[in-house]
Amino acid sequence: MAEAWYLVPAGILWVLLPTYSANALPTFARFWPGRNPPMDGGRVWAKDGRRLLGTSKTWVGFSLGTIPAVGIGMMQAYLFSIAPPSLQIVPAYSSTVLGALPVVILLAAGALTGDALGSFVKRRRDIPPTGRFFPWDQTLFVIVPVGLGFLLFPSVFWATFGSGAAVAWVVVFTIGFHVAFNYVGYWVGLKKVPW
Repeated sequence: MAEAWYLVPAGILWVLLPTYSANALPTFARFWPGRNPPMDGGRVWAKDGRRLLGTSKTWVGFSLGTIPAVGIGMMQAYLFSIAPPSLQIVPAYSSTVLGALPVVILLAAGALTGDALGSFVKRRRDIPPTGRFFPWDQTLFVIVPVGLGFLLFPSVFWATFGSGAAVAWVVVFTIGFHVAFNYVGYWVGLKKVPW
């Protein structure tokens, strides 16, 4: 019997929900009271004299993205664990809820690590924090956690992302959501630019 067409995109969305959440949530760091120190501590890259990451990558933003996204992922793991087998149509992070924690941390923190890597490369290319860096601005936050996931948790990541159809859905969802959320964030005043 042929696999239902919706299982691949449903699996992609399910597994990447912590990643997409982690990428969207740091925009709220601008409302954080008090100090919001940059992740690079103001340090510059010796080879070009430019900031390592810039002022837009902060520890508050990293935390506001990672911690709630880990909570979302753990809630997903719990919901999967109590769902009847007939409704378990998406991949499981692990065989147990607690066992899902390392995968979920990778998906959430890996997203913001990928985003910071993009900022590092942008600074080396002398692109300002609000400048465009297509397609890396839209994809590194997924490439890093998924790439590491293939190495660290192959049973989850190969089953989810190991087909051409899965890669196509990742590209469609990632770029589509990124563009949509950025325009909404710009429209409501959470972002300085709509990209």
